[in-house]
Amino acid sequence: MSAQGKGLLSMVGTPIGNLGDASPRVIDALQTAQVVLCEDTRVTAKLLNHFDLRVPLLRCDENVIAQRVEGVLNRLWAGEHVAFVSDAGMPGVSDPGQRLVDAALDAGLRVEVIPGPSAVICALVASGLPMDHFFFEGFLPRKAGPRSRRLQELAGVPGALVCYESPHRVAKTLESIAEVFPRRRVALVRELTKVHEEVLRDVAPALLERVGEGPEVRGECVLVIEGPVLGEQGSAQTHAESLDEAIAEGLAAGESKSGLAKRLAKTYGLPRSQVYERLLKSEASPN
Repeated sequence: MSAQGKGLLSMVGTPIGNLGDASPRVIDALQTAQVVLCEDTRVTAKLLNHFDLRVPLLRCDENVIAQRVEGVLNRLWAGEHVAFVSDAGMPGVSDPGQRLVDAALDAGLRVEVIPGPSAVICALVASGLPMDHFFFEGFLPRKAGPRSRRLQELAGVPGALVCYESPHRVAKTLESIAEVFPRRRVALVRELTKVHEEVLRDVAPALLERVGEGPEVRGECVLVIEGPVLGEQGSAQTHAESLDEAIAEGLAAGESKSGLAKRLAKTYGLPRSQVYERLLKSEASPN
């Protein structure tokens, strides 16, 4: 189905703190849209007011996006320009906008991405840790038990781990990281692009001690955890079998192929399609 002549969905990256990071293209996309979809109209209104933009806002957060999709698609079919923004950063990343992009592409409608700041990439660069490979986890579980189990599942990921965290939970999360990864360096990056931007970096137990002894942490935080280190207990060899062994164990336990692929893709930080293809090869191989 051709998208030519129809409307346009713009996924617009907005500043994560410093409004000076809004590019001319970001401002133009917001200015020319018939409507701006956003998580919180109050937050986005401040952005629009700063640049003296007068565009209708429509709440489209995770609680209401399911009801918005059909209406947005109808606007696009009618030829409208619709912009989607998150409260800060690139929409669609740990954000409900992904669902809208998926629906628009399935309908053969035009989608563009207006680049903007990303807390994930900014934190990785600011951490100074090796990042040839990295895995974005988003928010870890809030409770200690599930959080530790999830970190153990991530132990075999061959790269840095990036997590979002709120300031009032960051100390508890560092406790779990120090328990599971006592030899890994961790960078706590907070207030990105703002006046009080700060990077604290140390091995996990020492960083936990510094945070506990220092002033109350303020501002949204990103944690960057170093990839597996040589000889660490809790490495891939300790916490996870190889992918092929994990596939064999899952099939032997009677797990469905689709469910197994989904679980292992999350554990190993791989595309589900790649794990599923490997699963099929493993199933077809003679014992």
